[in-house]
Amino acid sequence: MVLHVTYQDVLKAYKRVKGRVNHTPLVESTKLSSQTDANIWFKLENFQKTGSFKVRGALNKLNVLTEKELKNGVTTASAGNHAQGLAYAAALKNVSAKIVVPETTPEVKLEGIRQLGGEIIVKGKTYDEAEKYAYQFVEESGRLFVEAFEDDDIIAGQGTAALESFLKEPDFDAVVVPAGGGGLICGTALVAKAINPNIKVIGVQTHASPPWYYSYKSGKIVDVEYQDSYAEGLHGGIGQGNFELVKKVVDEFVLVEEESVAKAVYWLANEHHYMIEGSGAVGVAAFQEGLLDHLKGKKVLNLISGGNIDMKRLAEFIKKFGEVENED
Repeated sequence: MVLHVTYQDVLKAYKRVKGRVNHTPLVESTKLSSQTDANIWFKLENFQKTGSFKVRGALNKLNVLTEKELKNGVTTASAGNHAQGLAYAAALKNVSAKIVVPETTPEVKLEGIRQLGGEIIVKGKTYDEAEKYAYQFVEESGRLFVEAFEDDDIIAGQGTAALESFLKEPDFDAVVVPAGGGGLICGTALVAKAINPNIKVIGVQTHASPPWYYSYKSGKIVDVEYQDSYAEGLHGGIGQGNFELVKKVVDEFVLVEEESVAKAVYWLANEHHYMIEGSGAVGVAAFQEGLLDHLKGKKVLNLISGGNIDMKRLAEFIKKFGEVENED
């Protein structure tokens, strides 16, 4: 797929979703800044409607679709957050939403989909398997498939989180972004580079799901091995359209360890009292691993993409790392 999304499209999306999404907080983390010798700010999309940035893209997409396109309802494949965003946007349009999710989707996200009126179909162990079935399902049902990331309108909508940030603090030197399918990092980079062509845009993935890291280094999409991850929202492959755009607007990718993700989730809960899912905590993990030491002295925007973490997992992390601190 060839993408044509531009910064102007993000501006249009900002106008469309304004008043229908939360203008989420942008806060300076003095604690992380003091640990890293950088000036780090958090864009807290955990305070977004549905608990994730994903609702921005879904609202923008459904806003540009016609009644004819929506008449049979919508379907998507999602690890959870895009599903909740689409269910919310569909409910506002009084449109049926059937969501295909992989078996690994946390219960907190499944319950969110149900509460927002979405119907759930569980299929496959990975996002890619769920997506394959979803495409088959829309062929049979006549529904419209709404992409999670490889879509101009979705990307433009996701970019509004960064736009809000730059409208408040326009002088960031770098942006750190969780990288899953690519919608958020593409939208963010379009905004960042339009405002400051010299800004550094850095994507973060985990070793358990590293397609961006290795594909970016290779200059082409490569196959990678996937493993279970605490950052399940970043799981899955990448599309050619997103990849071509990323090559133009993103500067670097780094990979964090699973243990670092768990520690970052705990640290955000303990130090800031934020409930953040693993996918949203990978930027903090990258700083704490020392992977972003080259940003010392810089003003950095770190996107916290969502807070839909399973309570049992959060309790597990708190118990584990809290006991370690108590021993110290």
